[in-house]
Amino acid sequence: MSESEILKSINSDIVIDFDTEKQAKIVYDSILLEFETSPDYRSSMDLKLDKNSIIITIDAEDATSFRASINSAIKWIKLSVEINELTES
Repeated sequence: MSESEILKSINSDIVIDFDTEKQAKIVYDSILLEFETSPDYRSSMDLKLDKNSIIITIDAEDATSFRASINSAIKWIKLSVEINELTES
């Protein structure tokens, strides 16, 4: 049985909490364009800001595209946080 016969799609919400609303807003503004312009052949990602949290919604056709979407989101957020920390020092 192939993966496509077992797994129809994957949908997930990932919530990332920040210490402050300001920090969440800075990261949100920094990565929003990446989410809006990333190619979405087999998956889609949506980004929402809710007080001091960022909510990422991922809809993927298969596990491989789901994993790739998560990896991209984590990379963008991590980079934004690291740059923000450098500018605050």
